[in-house]
Amino acid sequence: MDKELQKGAILIISGPSGCGKSSLLKRFYEHFSNYYFSISTTTRAPRTGEVNGVDYFFTTPEEFEKDIENGNFLEYAKVHNNYYGTSLKPINQALSEGKLVIFDIDVQGHDLVRAKLNNITTSVFITTPTLKELERRLLLRNTDNKEIIENRIKNAKIEIHSLDKYDYLILNDNLEEASKKLVAIGNIALIKASLFTKENIINIWLGEE
Repeated sequence: MDKELQKGAILIISGPSGCGKSSLLKRFYEHFSNYYFSISTTTRAPRTGEVNGVDYFFTTPEEFEKDIENGNFLEYAKVHNNYYGTSLKPINQALSEGKLVIFDIDVQGHDLVRAKLNNITTSVFITTPTLKELERRLLLRNTDNKEIIENRIKNAKIEIHSLDKYDYLILNDNLEEASKKLVAIGNIALIKASLFTKENIINIWLGEE
């Protein structure tokens, strides 16, 4: 595509903890280089091995709420008594460079992004084939206590009813097959976003630029 017609796009990935989003994204990155993964800002405490500025930007509830007041977030939500949000500056930079901006956010975040940047947004909901399988994976992961796992299961039961808000659904039963689908959706997202550079395309086609 002509460089002047390039435009970035947003790919939202949602799904319950334990559905395999991280594993799928690792496979995705092997086949898709022109992307920017949006790092969230959160008020929750870092988990073992997590690095500030790599996994999340860790901050205090007071600082987070101040940024909300100043309009510095594209989206934000409160989940499990902690704030999560996305700063606008790196997002706009990546979009201007024609990159695919990837969001790993919940249903609340999905709705907020759709409200602001719907034309260039494609979304996919990822989950396990059954709730029982999700619970099994959360237990095998052995990173959360019983109360947190119960909260994640409760939240998953609520979020599954928002499937109709998403463009695509991936049931992550086979990692290889699911990753192929995600790569295809990523490419579609960029093609879809290019439709919304209509005036620029027409001007170039007519020889007016």
